[in-house]
Amino acid sequence: MKQKKQSLGWVSEHSEWLAQFDSATLLSKILDLYESEAIYIVDKNQQVLYWGGGMEKLTGLRQENAVGKPCLAEFTLAEIDDNQEQSIKLSQANGDSITLKKVSQILFDRSGAFAGGIAVLTEALESAPATFVPKVLATAKQNFHGILSRSPTMHDVFQIIQNAAETEATVLVRGESGSGKELVAKAIHTLSARRNAPFLAINCAALSSNLLESELFGHVRGAFTGAIKDHSGLFQRANGGTLFLDEVAELPLELQAKLLRVLQERNYIPVGGNRTIAADVRIVAATHRSLREEVKNGQFREDLMYRLRVVPIFLPPLRERREDISLLIWHFITQHNDERVRIIEKIDPQAMRLLLDYAWPGNVRELHNVVEYAFAVGRGSTLRLSELPPEFREPRVVGTQKQPAKRNPALDTEDEASAIRQALEQNHGRAGLAANVLGMSRATFWRKRKALGL
Repeated sequence: MKQKKQSLGWVSEHSEWLAQFDSATLLSKILDLYESEAIYIVDKNQQVLYWGGGMEKLTGLRQENAVGKPCLAEFTLAEIDDNQEQSIKLSQANGDSITLKKVSQILFDRSGAFAGGIAVLTEALESAPATFVPKVLATAKQNFHGILSRSPTMHDVFQIIQNAAETEATVLVRGESGSGKELVAKAIHTLSARRNAPFLAINCAALSSNLLESELFGHVRGAFTGAIKDHSGLFQRANGGTLFLDEVAELPLELQAKLLRVLQERNYIPVGGNRTIAADVRIVAATHRSLREEVKNGQFREDLMYRLRVVPIFLPPLRERREDISLLIWHFITQHNDERVRIIEKIDPQAMRLLLDYAWPGNVRELHNVVEYAFAVGRGSTLRLSELPPEFREPRVVGTQKQPAKRNPALDTEDEASAIRQALEQNHGRAGLAANVLGMSRATFWRKRKALGL
């Protein structure tokens, strides 16, 4: 009761600050923060309105099988349950029985009538060791051709991939290093009519200009010193299939003209050759840079940018879809467990807290490397804090200078209001898809849209 009075006092004291927010938005943000906790909400008829990720882990009952249905007897909330602590026993799918502590808050409507409630479940101390963390494994819905996510933003990306794959349109994937751009390219290929032909990839930043030209377009014998025989380039070897050009912004200007010819004329001439070769290849390009900025700086051809950017796909960094971190951690742990060198069944809470709070500048690739590091340096069934890389144990340094905000590539030539309005029109009012086109998270898109009165 004391804690409840403290909460009411805080709300009263900060009522002016709270008044600037919509209550539904506040609740949504709070639930997003605790999405991995065992929280559920029921209405006055004991129908489940919300079933958090932690409830899925504890009960084995999936969200889609719980929401909109009457809750089980042990989860019902009555008016007398307000601010009560109760112990309940629950049988899990594997036959084990666990003891849970249920804490609830009852909700009343404006007339004072019972309107439902919200409850939190935690494991009783005697039912599990302190280091226990329930495994979070991807469902079929959360695994899109090897791209794991339960983020609504990423599910919008999945839909764009699905739709784009059914066409022959050139796709440009924009995302930070390690965010999964090549997985997107492979998914487009797998879902396309070209799936039975080759999928080949090249990093445009990895080779010198001469080697890159030869690797892409091939060369004939005698074209240069060391060219002792004809060499088939990637365009020829990928004929009928898909060619993935990673870091396409690093492509030298002289090769950009040759790539433009392939996209326009569907043919090319090998290095040192004198005859054209037909090119039946779909291009999926990727970059972590803004091609519009590269065009402004004179480093990229504008006509080629438009040829590559027919369907832009923006991949949000891992720090903007934090609900995926635990999902990916357990996915990679399961992969390494299969190698039988070490079996990890638990994660120490301190280690898990650092993993969840980390900024992940290297995105999914860095997360995979961290899990691999833990398997290499540690032993036993528990992943401990001491088994994380050194940067996780170093004190955090808070910078004194604010970094300049990165300008959104979709907004370089038009103001935000017209860009957002156009994106909404193009996507028939679907905010998630519009946000994706502009390279924004759904939260940022919603905030800007509201601020601009759109």
